[in-house]
Amino acid sequence: VQLQASGGGLVQPGGSLRLSCAASESIFTFYAMGWFRQAPGKQREFVASITRTGIIHYADSVKGRFTISSDNAKNTVHLRMDNLKPEDTGVYYCAAGWPPTLTSPEYDFWGQGTLVTVSS
Repeated sequence: VQLQASGGGLVQPGGSLRLSCAASESIFTFYAMGWFRQAPGKQREFVASITRTGIIHYADSVKGRFTISSDNAKNTVHLRMDNLKPEDTGVYYCAAGWPPTLTSPEYDFWGQGTLVTVSS
């Protein structure tokens, strides 16, 4: 299984980005897909997840600003990020699999990460 993350970049505070995670096989193969991020010097943290049945979870820090969605026909999961803040800066990773807990990093497959920098 391969996961290809894309869409990162440099954006000013208050701006928006849309990340995409393309899977090499049907996303219905997995129980859930998720996004995590890692800021410099910090541990990887949960951002958002979506299950094959459409159940969605967000970290409290991104609720109301980020939206996760899936395009099943294209085997892709998106993360729309609005009203970005400097503290959203980090490498964003997509993940897929059968985690025991959706917010834990115990997913089975990981993408290579895409860098998001929020700065003026």
